[in-house]
Amino acid sequence: MIPENSTSTEATRPVVGISLKLYFGLAQTRAWLADVAALNGTLATLPRPVDLFVLPAFPALADARELLSGTGVGYGAQDVHWAETGAWTGEVSAGMLTETGARYVEVGHAERRRHFGETDETVAAKTRAATHAGLIPVICAGERRADTLAGAIEETLTQVRAALGGAAPGSEVVIAYEPVWAIGAREAAPADHVRAVAAAIRGALRDHDVRGRLIYGGTAGPGTYTELAGAVDGLFLGRLAHDTEGLRKVIEEIAGS
Repeated sequence: MIPENSTSTEATRPVVGISLKLYFGLAQTRAWLADVAALNGTLATLPRPVDLFVLPAFPALADARELLSGTGVGYGAQDVHWAETGAWTGEVSAGMLTETGARYVEVGHAERRRHFGETDETVAAKTRAATHAGLIPVICAGERRADTLAGAIEETLTQVRAALGGAAPGSEVVIAYEPVWAIGAREAAPADHVRAVAAAIRGALRDHDVRGRLIYGGTAGPGTYTELAGAVDGLFLGRLAHDTEGLRKVIEEIAGS
């Protein structure tokens, strides 16, 4: 797993993330976190290290700290506010997240954009807050519709560049490429499509002073990483990971690739 003072070499390791969204209640989240903690033996015996992080709902962060302690599994939140303090009812600051022991925070998910009106400017501000607090933002980006490849690249890069513009120099980030039309679909986006967009995202990462990894989300599961043939550094999982046996299979596939 990534230690507190990670190096650029460590930042190139494969990584798997899971967002629980709002699928579980608190008791179910605790049970799931205990199952994830039990994967520590698997993680320790992999042929190469794979970083793993989980993003439960805010009220379960204390449970994540308790149940994942000593496992090396990272955890974080599904959102963050851009302000350090102030009259922001219901919001959670990056500084408060670091106090919980969180290492990661998701920003800019398509659902936040669609339902809560988040914009590229919002995501950049949240990325800025996260990186200045020492968190690793998991920056979600992807085109809304299955249209032309050129259109997909343009829309995705607009989001990525805006977010990276808010990142503190030298900070670590994870870009989660999630074509919106593939989220919750029966199949992942075509591999050739993902490879092309991923290559463009890599170029954007090289243009900014950050240490970045790129993961794919959008109906990802066993076989997805192998099919992408090194185009990405890992996967961002959803409901497949509710069953930790499916999660274990994905981790072992990535470690063996």
